[in-house]
Amino acid sequence: MAAAHAISALTLDKMVEYKKVPFHSPKIPAEMNGYTVAFITDTHAISAQALEAVVREVNALHPDLLILGGDFPTSAGALERSMEILSHAVTTDGIYGVEGNHDNYKALFAAMERHAIHPLSNSGAHVRDHLYVAGVEDLWNRAPSVEKAVKGARGDDFVLLAAHNPDVTMRQDTSSVDLIVSGHTHGGQITLFGLWAPALTPRKTITAYGQRFMSGWAKSRDGTPVYVSNGTGTFADVPRVFARPQVILITFAAE
Repeated sequence: MAAAHAISALTLDKMVEYKKVPFHSPKIPAEMNGYTVAFITDTHAISAQALEAVVREVNALHPDLLILGGDFPTSAGALERSMEILSHAVTTDGIYGVEGNHDNYKALFAAMERHAIHPLSNSGAHVRDHLYVAGVEDLWNRAPSVEKAVKGARGDDFVLLAAHNPDVTMRQDTSSVDLIVSGHTHGGQITLFGLWAPALTPRKTITAYGQRFMSGWAKSRDGTPVYVSNGTGTFADVPRVFARPQVILITFAAE
């Protein structure tokens, strides 16, 4: 068993997965059938060269929208370079992003704006007819408000919410949201065959909800679908074990 985990950490867990995820909803208008949202989060210590490769691969997949989920490099130079690289992603409806718990939000948002990336800070925007994209502040560092973030949405909009920490979805009303994307938990970072993560046990501080938000599909307190990405990077000295780095590509399917 130890050998299997070591092999995974040294091979697949160093390779970014471009995971295609279908999402069905009656709120998706017919004209948005096939619409694809790329989600990149938790890049942390990823190198500039690796991030450039990620953007090239994302561009080859032709997403309509790119959402950035927070936790980027912390040094000023690396942060600026990351935003510059990410700004080269080609989409039809732009690039929007939120802060994570490791980010200095003022520095992050300023860097985003310098590179035509739209920061979301308890705010939202209509990126096209009937699609409202919202984002909240980080749960640990500031005061996230789903209510404020979705205030501008209309009744017939499909509402997509970005929240770095998925725990927000258990503490606030998400009934007006149709889909939530989050990161933060890194897929557990080090797991037992991807099934259980010691770092996400209740006594730990990463999440208050155990394995609920480890990776993939979950639900908010209100039953809203939440997709939790493993994240695209990692901390410099912490390996991934059966928690492969990811870029998520959610494709809408109208019902």
